[in-house]
Amino acid sequence: MANDFETIEEIFHSHDERTEKQNTGQVKGVDKLLVRKDREKSSNYTGDAESERDYMPVRQSHEYRSGCLGGIMYFVFIMCVGVILACLAWMAASDMLALNKPDFSATVTLPSSIFTTETVETFDEDGVSTGTERVTRADMEYVAETLKEAGLIQYKWLFEAFCKISHADTKVRPGEYNLQSSFDYRALVQNMRPNAGSAVTVTVTFPEGYNMRQIFLLLEEKGVSSYDDLMDAAANYKFNYEFLADQEEGDATRLEGFLFPDTYEFYVGMQPASAINKFLEAFHYNLTAEMLEQAQDRGLTMRQIITIASMIEKEAANDAERSTIASVIYNRLAAGMPLGIDATILYVHPEHEGAPTAEMFDEDTLYNTRMHVGLTPTPICSPGLASIRAALNPDTSYYYYYALDTSTGTHRFFTNSAEFNAFVATQSYD
Repeated sequence: MANDFETIEEIFHSHDERTEKQNTGQVKGVDKLLVRKDREKSSNYTGDAESERDYMPVRQSHEYRSGCLGGIMYFVFIMCVGVILACLAWMAASDMLALNKPDFSATVTLPSSIFTTETVETFDEDGVSTGTERVTRADMEYVAETLKEAGLIQYKWLFEAFCKISHADTKVRPGEYNLQSSFDYRALVQNMRPNAGSAVTVTVTFPEGYNMRQIFLLLEEKGVSSYDDLMDAAANYKFNYEFLADQEEGDATRLEGFLFPDTYEFYVGMQPASAINKFLEAFHYNLTAEMLEQAQDRGLTMRQIITIASMIEKEAANDAERSTIASVIYNRLAAGMPLGIDATILYVHPEHEGAPTAEMFDEDTLYNTRMHVGLTPTPICSPGLASIRAALNPDTSYYYYYALDTSTGTHRFFTNSAEFNAFVATQSYD
């Protein structure tokens, strides 16, 4: 029993010792921590590495601070890029939509030389070929440069991109256009073609007696279209008028005499066929059913009537003479005599001024009506209505000759060559 008691007492004693050691260790640990903190407060403190590892408090790592700073910098970068892109988008939109531009107008010219025409194949909705068509395309780089120089756009590349998407190269046409700074890209394209409100126009008067060459040269001088393009259209374009039905394409002279003399308004840089069509449309409008019936009654085509009218136009000094000169022409044709009209010889010498020379009278050409019998191959000019009516309604006379009276500026008419030659001997036609 005593042994058991001793044993129990030893157990409690051991427990007390362990408890005391633990408490003492905790106190010592606290003391060590307090001593270390005191040392850290001291400016002369230098601890060994072992102690610092044992008692160093928890701190944020360098890697954490670097990651946070990088995230901020990335965010700032993204924001800057976004602002720059937004500014660029606004600048592009402002140019495309013509926003915040000062009000002004500028005239731009698109010459025919920047346009090319090609034949392309056409297709229906199912992709089946339906034939071909002629397509005219503009050099949009030239157009963009012209608009930029005029101050109407700022960014050539943007305008060219818009034109490529919208196929603007097939929509604009040669010409001179008065464009507004308020026009956006779409409006600029729409207004660079004929019939648009911005197309510059020119009014041109063509007097009776001008031939096709003179008419086309005047159109070129006024900037409507080039002479060569007009001649090409006159030869090859298909004009749907009944009075041209018997004329073969490929020869520009098929239109000679049918370019009705009048005053017209053209677009500068107009399509040549469209410009020519104005003359033909005017001729068609002035050509009445009665005129066609009168030509048929005489057994003549309208081209032959216009050929006679063109000679009358060139020869007559005034309206009163026209029907009388017409009677001389018809009388000579009926008699199988050469017409002997000097104006026909001058037709093949457009640069010559004054009366025909002796050398011209010797030329073997169908336009030499002193040498050849009958009408010339084509009219020699565009006659007016008065001459056309005279060709359809000539006087009834026995005159076969006429000559200019230089003292009055009018013509004298004769029934025979003797009277004619006697009168001519009294005149000086130098």
